[in-house]
Parts: sequence; C-alpha cells; structure tokens
Amino acid sequence: MLTMNDDLEGALKNYMKLLDEEEYFEAHEVLEEAWHPLRLKKDPLANLAKGLINGAITFEHIKRNRDNVKNKAQRVIASYERHKHLCVETITYYSLFKEACEKIEGLKQTHNEMFD
Repeated sequence: MLTMNDDLEGALKNYMKLLDEEEYFEAHEVLEEAWHPLRLKKDPLANLAKGLINGAITFEHIKRNRDNVKNKAQRVIASYERHKHLCVETITYYSLFKEACEKIEGLKQTHNEMFD
C-alpha cells in the first residue's frame, strides 16, 4: 500500500514527465490528486503543490490559445508566483519540487510574451 508521501513523490515525477510532453492538463490532474490529501490535513506543502498545479494550467490555456489568453495566463500563474518561495531545502521532496519549479520557470521563459 502506498503512503501519501509515496503518492506525492510519484505525482511529482509524473507531473514533470507530463510537462516535458506538453500534456499540461494531465500534469495538473496528476498533481491535483496528490494535493487533495495535503490540503485536507493542512500540510505546508499544499500551497506549493497548488501553485504548481496552477502553473501547469497556465500553459494549458496558452496551448489551447483560449480567448483573452494573455490575461488568463497572467491570472493563473499568479498562484504559482505566490507560492514558489515555499520551495526551500527543508521541505520533503525538495529536489523534486525544485525541479518542478524550474520546469515552470523554463516554460515562462519560452512564453515570455505572455508575462510581460
């Protein structure tokens, strides 16, 4: 039986793989499943995970080129921006969270015209 932490570790690894494949909606979904138990037990990692979930959704909006995409992208990435400072060396799975944040930062650079 997997513990919640095993689920979080696997979710973060899968999240990053899906980001690399530009499957942003699926990345959001896989991390959201691990986020729900964190949120319910008020785990400090919940906000960082939620920021990453919203980070993935930002790039799904861009990928689908939704109406008013720049405004939506800026609004949704704000959650990630608010919580990325929580990625510090003392947290569980720091290296995975750090890598996930680096992937979101890289996507922001790739689509920098959306965030100026």
